[in-house]
Amino acid sequence: MKRSVAILLSSIMALSIYSAMPTAASAAASQQSAVQTGVIAGGVNLRDKPSMSGRVIGFLKKGTAVQVLDQSNSYFYKVKDAAGNTGYVSSAPKYITVQGASADQGSSSVEWSGQVIYGVNLRSQPSTSGSIITMLKKGTRVTILEEANKSFYKVKTSEGLTGYVSSSSKYMKTSKGAGSINGESSPAPNPSVPESIKEQVDKVIRTGKKYMGTPYEFGSNRNTTATFDCSDFVKHIYKEALGITLPSDSRKQGAWIKENSEPVYRISDLKAGDLVFFMSYKGSSASAYEGIDKNSERITHVALYIGDGQLLQTYSVKSGGVRIDKLDGSWERRFLFGGSVLR
Repeated sequence: MKRSVAILLSSIMALSIYSAMPTAASAAASQQSAVQTGVIAGGVNLRDKPSMSGRVIGFLKKGTAVQVLDQSNSYFYKVKDAAGNTGYVSSAPKYITVQGASADQGSSSVEWSGQVIYGVNLRSQPSTSGSIITMLKKGTRVTILEEANKSFYKVKTSEGLTGYVSSSSKYMKTSKGAGSINGESSPAPNPSVPESIKEQVDKVIRTGKKYMGTPYEFGSNRNTTATFDCSDFVKHIYKEALGITLPSDSRKQGAWIKENSEPVYRISDLKAGDLVFFMSYKGSSASAYEGIDKNSERITHVALYIGDGQLLQTYSVKSGGVRIDKLDGSWERRFLFGGSVLR
């Protein structure tokens, strides 16, 4: 009797294991199919956490194939290389091209609605090189038709305009379900007023110039305009002029430009309105800067380029606070890179 019961129990257990195998195999296959392949489009640092502050644990060369394990946030993928190293890389298209995604990834049969957080340009193409159709003001609500790429949404306004806007969370908040944001019905948006890049830049420069002579203070209070340090100054004028909130210090502002724009490394490529980043002062002579690897230098200063080889900036108490200087001499030698805040 006991032997019969034992045989019966063994049979039941075997049947249970056999029945579970297809499910487990299906789950494993599903997990396997979810892994995407990425190819490094431009040399990029492999970091130990999904942030520019993450420690660099390796460098992936152009052409390196990786497994994309997860999109950790709007800016970083978790990846694994052929050697088994796991870490995080920028998700910007200039650094990585993701393959193997399903055709409808990033889209849904349920339309998404979006609300502009800070003024953003509606462009003709999903790229900063696309021509500007109009500027969507803060508070404007749109229907998100699809995720065109990792940096841009294709959207439609209530007026019927269709184009592309930055998908950065700095510019847009989204929710599923047409016509709703955070579960609330969407009122008719305010008509957007066309505003070109030049008009936006002029507004930023005018705002900055009205603070000429404002005293310099290192670590100035971000809640007042009584004094500024360099990063506080450029952060404040972009916020006041266009409602765009930049990071609070120059190094993070530099990282923001690299993640959200196209950095330029030649002074001749700078445009009015660009943020310009500098390394520390080494001396007044050209020889003091010979042999320096600028790629390894830290950002110690940021200024606003206003065109015609001029900087609007503040950098010391002795200099007199906010002022206009020529981008020449030691400023030219200290130059690291620049880039546009506006997409």
